[in-house]
Order: sequence, then C-alpha cells, then structure tokens
Amino acid sequence: MAIWDSFSGRKSTTTQDTFDPNSAPDVSSIIGHGSFPDPSQLHPLAGLNQDTLDYLTLEDSVLDELPGSRSALPSRGWSDDLCYGAGTTYLAGLTIGGAWGLAEGLQRTPVTAPPKLRLNGVLNSITRRGPFLGNSAGVVAMVYNGINSMIGYTRGKHDAANSIAAGALSGMIFKSTRGTKPMLISGGIVASIAGAWSVARKVVFE
Repeated sequence: MAIWDSFSGRKSTTTQDTFDPNSAPDVSSIIGHGSFPDPSQLHPLAGLNQDTLDYLTLEDSVLDELPGSRSALPSRGWSDDLCYGAGTTYLAGLTIGGAWGLAEGLQRTPVTAPPKLRLNGVLNSITRRGPFLGNSAGVVAMVYNGINSMIGYTRGKHDAANSIAAGALSGMIFKSTRGTKPMLISGGIVASIAGAWSVARKVVFE
C-alpha cells in the first residue's frame, strides 16, 4: 500500500510525525516586531494630509478682503453672504411665523372645541403663517445681499450705510406692486433691521 499512499497523498499509519516543542513559536515571537501593524495606521483617516484636503480648510487668501466684510462666519464673497444671509433669514422667518401661527390658532379656536379640531386649527395656522413669513424673509434677504454686495464692491468697503441703503431698496422692491405707501413702509422696516444688524455686528465682531 506504500505505492498507493504515495499517489493518494495519504500518510502511512506506520510512520508518525514527531513534534519538537523547541520549534513552536512563543508569545514574544508572536507579538514581536513586524507581527502586528501600527495601531495608529488602523484609523480610517490614517495617512491623510490635512493640508491637501481643500474641504477641511478655508484659505485666508481667498477670503473677502474688503474693509468691514468680516462677520461671524468667514466669507469668500457675495455668494457666501447670499447663502448665509438667505438661509439664516429664512429659518428665522419660519420660526417667527410658526410662533405667530401657533398663537393665532390658539386664539381663534374655541377652548370648548374638541382636541382634534383644536389641534387641526393650530396646525393650519402654523403652516399658513410659518412658510409665508419664511419665504418672504428669504426673498428679501436674497435681494438685500445682492444689492449690498454690489454697493460694497462699487464703494470698495462694507459699512452701515451700505446695509441701510440695501435694506431700503430691497424692502421697497419687495412691496413695489402694492403702491407707494407700502413700499415706503417696507423699505423703512428692512432698513431699520439692516441698520440694527450692522451696529450689532460692529460691536460684537469688530
């Protein structure tokens, strides 16, 4: 059967493999040098150079350098101002409008009404006032940031006069289809808000 065992690969039962305990690896050889990788290299971001990742850093060389342009967030120009301004103004308008709708819904719905009817009335008021005020504020903010950026680059600086003028123009444009009186009222309101924001920004961030 030795010939058959050589062809089939089966070990002969007559021979036994001997085990040498001295040849077995010990603990020090297993955890020694080169057995395990460096734990710091197992991190998903290991080996990445932060200086080469553009989305993690904002270079100061591309920031807006016009006097008075620095604010709470770094800005690279009118596009950043437009995104920041329109987004934050929309959220503020949506929040204020939602609170306005909540108060209006609670006031208009009778106290003796069933809970489901009262909840429905409140939700209708919130969804009517919230998006209306948020969308209106967002549109005014977009027009304001566009006009303010144009005035700033024309004059070569950003100051309170730019903000007040941009606020007045954007408010009047927003209500331009309602007549002269609503235009003036809207322009005055937006100009006042823009002036207050300019003063607050100068006190806090400069």
